[in-house]
Amino acid sequence: MQYVTFTLGGSLYGVDVTRVQEALRSHVRTRVPLAPVGTAGLVNLRGQVVLTIDLRPRLGLAPLADDAEPMMVVVQVAGEPISLLVDEIGDVVEVGPERFEQPPDTLDAELRELILGAYKLEGDLLLVLDVDAATAT
Repeated sequence: MQYVTFTLGGSLYGVDVTRVQEALRSHVRTRVPLAPVGTAGLVNLRGQVVLTIDLRPRLGLAPLADDAEPMMVVVQVAGEPISLLVDEIGDVVEVGPERFEQPPDTLDAELRELILGAYKLEGDLLLVLDVDAATAT
């Protein structure tokens, strides 16, 4: 399996490469009044309005510092693009199915619901994000 990786709050996450449309620097977001927590707004990507999700509250992380500029990973969910705000975009990694493990018991219960599993990499743990669960409103 191949995963596009990114970091959030010091942890390494991955999304199935087939779900990723593109990775970009953050764009100007238009806030959505009365939107649920985690909805960061709407962005215009080459004429297409795309919902932007801030994964930090969904993963139980503190908000990003005001002076920090997040990056975006645009993923496909039910045929529609959705932008995920992340701290940094990593590489595409390929891991074999024999290295796949269930989400670690040490993860917070709410976070475990958003993680499909994990791969032990050299010096790091790759948490595979369940894009559908993480973007559900």
